[in-house]
Amino acid sequence: MSAADITGRLARYMVEARERSLAPHVAREAKHRILDTLAAMVSGAHLKPGEMAIRYARSQGGVAEATVLTTDIRTSAVNAALVNGMLAHADETDDFEPVTKAHPGSAVVPAALAMAEREGRSGNELLSAVALGYDLCCRFLLALGPDLVRGSHRSAEGTSSTMGSVGAAASLARLDEKGMRYALSYAAQQVSGVWSWVRDAEHVEKAFDFSGMGARNGVTAAIMAQMGFTGVWDVLDGEHNALAALSIEPKPEEMVAGLGSRTSLPKLPSSPSPSAIPSRRRWTRSSRSSASTGSQ
Repeated sequence: MSAADITGRLARYMVEARERSLAPHVAREAKHRILDTLAAMVSGAHLKPGEMAIRYARSQGGVAEATVLTTDIRTSAVNAALVNGMLAHADETDDFEPVTKAHPGSAVVPAALAMAEREGRSGNELLSAVALGYDLCCRFLLALGPDLVRGSHRSAEGTSSTMGSVGAAASLARLDEKGMRYALSYAAQQVSGVWSWVRDAEHVEKAFDFSGMGARNGVTAAIMAQMGFTGVWDVLDGEHNALAALSIEPKPEEMVAGLGSRTSLPKLPSSPSPSAIPSRRRWTRSSRSSASTGSQ
């Protein structure tokens, strides 16, 4: 264990946050973020990325743990998180955080909904999990340096979505400190994302890269830890840790700075962000073309 014990401090906070009452303004914004993301999912279900994700869910089957929104499909929490995540980013009306340019809602909310349904959690537990997920999503990018991530040809959006999602899912799994440490490690091993998404003309892969992938990864990590999977104790600060691996100038203390007093929830704007506009324009043109020719 390192002297800083970044992983332990964060894991303990994740456990404590589950039992803390949210400040009224944070609870209000968490509700707004959930509603905003639900609206994006409903819209996204009628666009190509959403339609393909729904088709994927139908083909996979799975234990009936969680719902794919707008459908009659109940599938595993992992599959539901993936599909609902793709729905949430399909039309680019999901929120983004202006400092890091992360898109927390489209991954965190689907992960939280899937785990809450799987575990039978309350509305208040869902709100706390979403708030925690937003927090971890943005903290991770601040610790890595968003521009440094993009400077290495990686997607900051995909990189951050896994950590945000595991924060929400692990909270709803009611993991203890040990479980939180292992969930963080399994999430860190899945962190991925290449900036090549800018060339995805039909927006299908981008919906996976930004949100479906991260939501799936976070729920997977939380369930593994919940089932007793063991792993690395100090993935954020030990030898060969995730922050050192993913950034040339990491700032580890950003992972724990102002824990309990700093939130990424209030006043988050919605897309389109500048980086999203080209892809969105291509998709809009494609949709109009399909509509004019009667394509389905």
